[in-house]
Amino acid sequence: MKCPSVNDCSCPKVECANHKRCCDCIVRHRSTDSLPYCLFPAENKKVENYYHTLKERFEKE
Repeated sequence: MKCPSVNDCSCPKVECANHKRCCDCIVRHRSTDSLPYCLFPAENKKVENYYHTLKERFEKE
């Protein structure tokens, strides 16, 4: 099954090959053990907060 494109993509990286292709984006981020922009908490979507969000995530494990 092919993942359809979405019209409302919250990711600011419009140059990314997976922009507006959520399924492919999730697969890519899962393989690199990172979080896509759309899965960050709404109050924490600034690029400078990526490190802190990931750090908190891994410290809980």
